[in-house]
Amino acid sequence: MSLTLHAEHLQAIYAHAERTYPEECCGLLLGTIAANEKVVHDVYAVPNAWDTDAANELNDSAAFTKTRRYWIAPEAMLAGMREARQRKLDIIGIYHSHPDHLAVPSECDRALAWSQYSYLIVSVKHGNANDRRSWTLNEQHQFEPEALQLAEVARM
Repeated sequence: MSLTLHAEHLQAIYAHAERTYPEECCGLLLGTIAANEKVVHDVYAVPNAWDTDAANELNDSAAFTKTRRYWIAPEAMLAGMREARQRKLDIIGIYHSHPDHLAVPSECDRALAWSQYSYLIVSVKHGNANDRRSWTLNEQHQFEPEALQLAEVARM
């Protein structure tokens, strides 16, 4: 399976990541799935809701802040689902940034991931988005790289 998105979607994600630096940004990838391709039709930015309550609920260290973690609040996920449904799209993935780290999933990313989604991670070094990689979970709940394609023209 591959993930295809238009340059304007990638630029929107980069801008979101740079705007929220040094904290992690997060959002939803809205699109369609056909054959062996997930196609992004839009990105849906959501606030990073990580706080000590999320850390406690997940048994994660409360010492980690939004600079190392992200959390999509249930109400933000529901709003994204409604937006997708109104546009006859699905949530096909989640994006987030890794400030001053590689675009590689953390153990926390893996533990919280859902198998049906693509996970697009953007590395932001010193405030500049400079790398992106997409990942999916395999049957053993381990991340594997996913082919990432940039489309010439946005698909609708």
